[in-house]
Order: sequence, then structure tokens, then C-alpha cells
Amino acid sequence: MKTEQLSTVLFDLDGTLIDTAPDFIRCLNELRQIDGLPALPAEHIRRSVSNGARAMVRVGFGLEPEHPGYLAKHTAFLDLYEAGVAVETRLFEGMDSLLQSLEQREIPWGIVTNKPVRFAAPLVQALGLAERCASLVCPDHVTDRKPHPESLLLACQQIGAEPEQAIYVGDHERDIVAGRNARMKTIAVRYGYIEEPETVDLWQADMIADTVNDLAKLLQ
Repeated sequence: MKTEQLSTVLFDLDGTLIDTAPDFIRCLNELRQIDGLPALPAEHIRRSVSNGARAMVRVGFGLEPEHPGYLAKHTAFLDLYEAGVAVETRLFEGMDSLLQSLEQREIPWGIVTNKPVRFAAPLVQALGLAERCASLVCPDHVTDRKPHPESLLLACQQIGAEPEQAIYVGDHERDIVAGRNARMKTIAVRYGYIEEPETVDLWQADMIADTVNDLAKLLQ
């Protein structure tokens, strides 16, 4: 896609635009400490962050939703996370410069995430992104979450962009599927929270970025 044809850039949130893993790691290990369990290695937790709280309960306690103790742990994790969504979370290094470049070129950018608005909105606000992003679409705003294209199409509608002239950037296969279903160009970022980085090549993204610097070059 030529730069002059690019009307908007949409980003997934966790593992794509911002590094939320430190707060997920902190919260999960605090819960384990309450149970008298040792802290898990950060990298062991990090690669599952994009799969949300359900994955955290699985990684931290080996519990699936059908287990009697799952709901209590899931609720406790979400409450702890809500109390500190932006303690250690930051934009990925180099991402602010990328966003500034888009803004200087008058290319609007937005966020389309499967993170509930309960967490996403205060997080985006805390990082100073609320006034900068042209759209924030969460599962609360749509009937079907990613990989369904509804949320991406809603973001385009809010921004006034044609999906065919938009790019969606994500670190999970569902992001790429959603972008493809919305008729957008897609970029998979291998620097995100990916359990098996080598599988990114199989996602059929239009482009792959190994680093934020690579992503910035692709969006030039």
C-alpha cells in the first residue's frame, strides 16, 4: 500500500501498541504469593499475556474455567489488575515516535482491542493516549469480538476511513484474521506476546515486523 493511499492505522493494544506484560506479571505473582507460591519467571507469563486473564489463571494456577476454583482466581486477578493497570505499563520503545510520525502526516490512528473498556479506557488515559487516538473500540462496543471484523469496521466508521485504505497491526493470529475479514491490509508484529514466534509466518499477514523500528519503516 502506498503512503498516499493509507487513510488510517489501527493497532491492537496489548503486545502491539503498549507493553502491558509487566503489570500482568506483577499481579499474577502477587496472587501466587498470597497462596504461598513462588513467583513465576517473567518470560513464562509474558508470552501468554495476549490471551488475557483466562490465560493468566491457567499459567499461574493451572485452572480452566470449568474448575470450581477458577472463578474466584479469575475475579481476584481482574480486581488486582484494575487497581493498577498502568503501574509499570508503557508504550513499547520507539512507539511514541511512530505515533508522532503518523500524526505529523495527518494519518489518524486508533485502537481496536479485545480488552474490556473497564481496563482499556483508564489505561489509554493514564498513558496520555486518549486525546491522541481517533478511536478506541473494545468488546463492550460491539456484538462480536475479534476475529470477527465488526470492531475494526466500527473504528473505520468512527474515523471516517475506508477499510480498504486502512492497516491493522496486531500480535495475535486473530488480529490478522480480523483485519483480513475487514478487507484491510495487515501487519503482524513478532515483538509482541507470542507463544511460538515462528508461527507468525503462517498467519498470512500482508507484512511482518520483528521490531517497532521495522513497523515504523513499513508505515512510512
